[in-house]
Amino acid sequence: MRIKYYTSIFLIILLTVLPLFSEPVPEKPYVILISFDGFRWDYVTRGISPNLEYLAQEGVSASSLQPAFPTKTFPNHYTIVTGLYPENHGIIYNDFINPFTGEQFKVGDTSQIRNPKWYLGEALWETAERQGMTSASYFWPGSEIKLDYRRPTYVEYYDEARPYPERVQGVLAWLDLPAEKRPNFITLYFDATDTEGHKYGPDAPETNAAIQKLDSTLGLLIRGLRKREMLKSVNILVVSDHGMTAIDAKKIINIEQILSGHAMQIQGYGPVMMVNASDKELPVIYQLIKKHEKNFRVYRKNDLPDYYHFSHNPFIPPLILIADPGWNLVDNKISANLDNYLTGGNHGYDNHFLDMHGIFYAMGPAFKKGYRTGTLRNIDIYPLICKILKIEPNQKIDGNLERIEFILQE
Repeated sequence: MRIKYYTSIFLIILLTVLPLFSEPVPEKPYVILISFDGFRWDYVTRGISPNLEYLAQEGVSASSLQPAFPTKTFPNHYTIVTGLYPENHGIIYNDFINPFTGEQFKVGDTSQIRNPKWYLGEALWETAERQGMTSASYFWPGSEIKLDYRRPTYVEYYDEARPYPERVQGVLAWLDLPAEKRPNFITLYFDATDTEGHKYGPDAPETNAAIQKLDSTLGLLIRGLRKREMLKSVNILVVSDHGMTAIDAKKIINIEQILSGHAMQIQGYGPVMMVNASDKELPVIYQLIKKHEKNFRVYRKNDLPDYYHFSHNPFIPPLILIADPGWNLVDNKISANLDNYLTGGNHGYDNHFLDMHGIFYAMGPAFKKGYRTGTLRNIDIYPLICKILKIEPNQKIDGNLERIEFILQE
């Protein structure tokens, strides 16, 4: 009888003490990746973005975020979520042509932006889902592709008119789901600073209003997370794909006019133009453009400096023209309609030009607090988020965790 009594006491003590020594099962980390399209690195110095300042105080802020070249929207959004340069992930420009089939990728063509054949590499949501983690996208280039295993579990298809508060509430609704259905990686996108920056220029009152609108929207998310007692458990990253610079419609170079009488195909306009022609015509065209090389530079594809990382893709045409900041390369169509195409501001220029740089702000349990750093590279965001989510990154990337992991808590 006494043995049974002591055995019972021992079991009770054991069951009481063991939990004190056993490790609690850690909750899966959460990451919300937010894009403020066209939000230039120095917009935060205007004193009209208190919520970004709050992120800086409570987390990490970088002096700027360097985009990949060319500094366009689709190429850089996809670089951020793949850790690959555009030459390697396939989205080399907002609009480009497959020279072998004649098919064209255009950001305004829904059927093409949802066609998986254009997208190489592996996006963050693919990496997460492949390793058993649920993901969601409230707008992000590449998230809408028509291939189930390459999409997030939850996807909202892009609607520019969707009110910003509704987008935030959509993300919060995902976080209200039961833990087993809740996404741990979420993307969220807003265009206001890009739209107004293009239309009116980076220094216009309308652009300042867009800055305030985006910052207020961030405030809605912060308050929503605080209300759910999740603010201290969610990692928030606010980034931008590129910056913006003022342009002048008088600063134009008409390349089609220079090449009058020659058979060629021109892709793009503004900061970057690409030219294709027959093998016979190409040397002549190159020399002709070279003679007019002022306020822009022309490169043979294979001679493009390595730091652009823009030579090793078969869809990149053989000649690449890069305008000096503020200047615009045009064809006859653009030249005849300058007021429609060249307004207040633009981006796409050399990614070393500071006006093309964006922002990086991050706050959450994974990040240091009140930490200010210099320029970060957007190709390193993919391995950083993989580290936070505790998933294995795709090995074939251009990003490097060692360049950015110092912003994490030790």
